[in-house]
Amino acid sequence: MTFETLRALADRAALFTALRQDQLHTATEALGDHRWDVDLAAGTFVFAGTEDPSRTLQASPHLIASIAPGPRSLMWSWALPQGDPTGVGERLRAYGAEHGIPELTTGEVAFGSDAGEDIDAWIADLAHVIGGAAAEITGISPYYSAPAGGSRAVLLLDDAIPPLTVASAMTVLPRILSGLTLSDPRASVWDLARLAGWTLQWTDESFSGAVITDATGSATFRFDEYARITGVQASLASSPAA
Repeated sequence: MTFETLRALADRAALFTALRQDQLHTATEALGDHRWDVDLAAGTFVFAGTEDPSRTLQASPHLIASIAPGPRSLMWSWALPQGDPTGVGERLRAYGAEHGIPELTTGEVAFGSDAGEDIDAWIADLAHVIGGAAAEITGISPYYSAPAGGSRAVLLLDDAIPPLTVASAMTVLPRILSGLTLSDPRASVWDLARLAGWTLQWTDESFSGAVITDATGSATFRFDEYARITGVQASLASSPAA
């Protein structure tokens, strides 16, 4: 399979996931050089500084999928021998059944013909697609992609970082947008508000603008006739939340 439906789901959540992955990167960078350890049976995932192991970032992990270069296939967590103890992978399968997405309802999915010669790079890209699609479907973020016994595991990390606020998003948004290509920016802004739990109101019937709001402030996005973002103006509270 080519995973195009999953790519479309990941594209819709691209702005939200980019902001959440940036939050995770900032939090782990604050640890300095670090390592990670996961115990799925115990439900623990820990980033810890190598020089100062007392500096940690902890999360509740949800294994989503394992991508293996040997058999050239993706195995969903609900189809793995150890099963899916948290049930989050099962939510992906149920979503696939409801919406007719065979990529989500087939336990082991073979790579498609688009998998090129650089299979490691292709797998890394697919891991990001899986992580983005999983965040879109479940609302859980950020995701983490890591080597695991010759395969690549994709996990959602619950409670790893603070919720995304309008204030925290606006601080980094110019940098994020400069390095991000959105297939449908207007839909991505709508989905950002939905996944972050913010309020969104369109400014007019032609959807030329959107105002997103939470307790930390508001921001107005402007769009051109091609739904591209042409400007963002923020109005933040005097003491924004982190």
